[in-house]
Amino acid sequence: MCGIVGYTGNHQAAPILLDGLAKLEYRGYDSAGLAVRDGSKLAEVVKATGKLYRLADKTDQGRSLPGTCGIGHTRWATHGDPSMINAHPHVSGNCSGSGSGAVESDVVGVHNGIIENFAELKEKLLHHGYVFYSDTDTEVVVKLVDYYYKKYKIGPIDAITRTMVRVRGSYALALMFRDYPGEVFAARKDSPLIIGTADDASYLASDVPAILKYTRSVYYIDNLQVARVAPGSVKFYDLNGDEVSLPLTEITWDAAAAEKGGYEHFMLKEIHEQPTAVRDTVNSLVKEGRVDLSAVGLTEEIIRSLTQIDIVACGSAWHVGMAAQYVIEDLVGIPVRVELASEFRYRSLPIGEGTLVIVISQSGETADSLAALRVAKERGALTLAIVNVIGSTIAREADHVLYTLAGPEIAVATTKAYSAQLVAMDALAVEMARVRGTITADQFGRLLEELSAIPDKIRRILEDKERIQWFSSKIANAHDIFFIGRGLDYAISLEGSLKMKEISYIHSEAYAAGELKHGTISLIENGTLVIGVLTQSRLFEKTISNMAECKSRGAYLMGITTNGNFSVEDSVNFTVYIPKTDEHFVSSLAVVPLQLLGYYTSINHGLDVDKPRNLAKSVTVE
Repeated sequence: MCGIVGYTGNHQAAPILLDGLAKLEYRGYDSAGLAVRDGSKLAEVVKATGKLYRLADKTDQGRSLPGTCGIGHTRWATHGDPSMINAHPHVSGNCSGSGSGAVESDVVGVHNGIIENFAELKEKLLHHGYVFYSDTDTEVVVKLVDYYYKKYKIGPIDAITRTMVRVRGSYALALMFRDYPGEVFAARKDSPLIIGTADDASYLASDVPAILKYTRSVYYIDNLQVARVAPGSVKFYDLNGDEVSLPLTEITWDAAAAEKGGYEHFMLKEIHEQPTAVRDTVNSLVKEGRVDLSAVGLTEEIIRSLTQIDIVACGSAWHVGMAAQYVIEDLVGIPVRVELASEFRYRSLPIGEGTLVIVISQSGETADSLAALRVAKERGALTLAIVNVIGSTIAREADHVLYTLAGPEIAVATTKAYSAQLVAMDALAVEMARVRGTITADQFGRLLEELSAIPDKIRRILEDKERIQWFSSKIANAHDIFFIGRGLDYAISLEGSLKMKEISYIHSEAYAAGELKHGTISLIENGTLVIGVLTQSRLFEKTISNMAECKSRGAYLMGITTNGNFSVEDSVNFTVYIPKTDEHFVSSLAVVPLQLLGYYTSINHGLDVDKPRNLAKSVTVE
């Protein structure tokens, strides 16, 4: 959540900061602010509530703020309501107002995350004469840094590390000190933060798109580390204040990948990028008729030793796990549990020798998934991360990592990252089945051919999107939508329902079709939309029967099935056909019409598709 940007160099900072914040709008926010120094002891702080354009208008697009060193922030309210007073940046001085304008504060800072013991720390600081103007935990952290800085007469690095030892929670911090007017200091724990350099300038941000316009060379600051950022240079320190070195990472995708490229919304662009994302991910794993896991580090010996697989994730990534559960158990014969990361970390699940815990996360920074990964490692499990961001925390901390190649995903509602995760899990399942001898060589070759054909089949679905657009206009006024299916079709229904509710705000639920009669069917009334996913041949007739029961109670029916199942038209009001593929891999195809249906329904409601209310792209707090 939230967005942090920072800059120090030879150019005016404010326009660069605003540009970076604009690239981070997808993360979700309710207010924004800047703090800029022009080389003097004063910092100019400007804040605005609402959309970023208000801050831009207030500063004449940043031109009215002189200075070549600054920090910016888009806030998502956690502690304290959305307001000018609670907006970042925050200052260490005893301001009576919002902290806006020219301030003589020793420390100015912005923060992503949640400080769990902020009330205790605030009480301590009140006893030492500090006055608080906001309701935020961030102001507490800024003033705690100021307290150590003054009490012990130490430098910024030591003041920050003392603070890090004292606070509990998650944070990415960017701070400016009055006595160091050309530098920005940063620290992190469990919240993403990157730092880039180019020529005589340095940049910091919560995510790559914010600074990709200016540099491709970035450092991923590690947990519990501090950075001292000066024009064109950066130094890193551990909690002891000792300097440490970090590898420089080159970002391979270009800035255009993070732009709309002529599409009305990022989500529509990313839906259309799925053939490329899936193809690139498959090609990274399937080479010359085999699945190459050498970069992942999963050897045949490890695969043969497995007795249990736990898949841990949140949101759409959890739905990937649900689909993978059916595929792995059917192809490989290994028992699979799929757990919500937010629940896994608090359960005493038995994890024995031979357990592989797979953590799926697009960003590689999801707070609950990261915590679950650490719990799994503490309990002795082997861990595998499936992530889309090179150098992310989950990728660095897992024993093994499999990178998907979806490129930057900006829309809050995931599409291409989800599809890339699906094919990555499918390829992994096929290779496990080969190694453990649960499929023949002929079956292995055929499955690889089917995987490689998925991108073109997705493209064919997208070419027929106008039918989905038309149907969306017919059902845009629906109040309740139910998605049903059995087996893999149930997993697809889960993702279809999420896409609908998160961007159209229509109440929707996904149910295993066989559960309808255990209570849910009482909610079906005249005109209720029921969407049935019908791709599994051995379960086809059973789901059709469940849909018929809904129709007899007045439901309006839509069915998604594979080409050739034309009898579906006799049972439903509207049918969507997808190309045939091996039924293990059908999720990659069936989800596309459901993504489009959610998208067009949101458009018909006149909503902001890319930034749905109350949601953020990366959930980096618990």
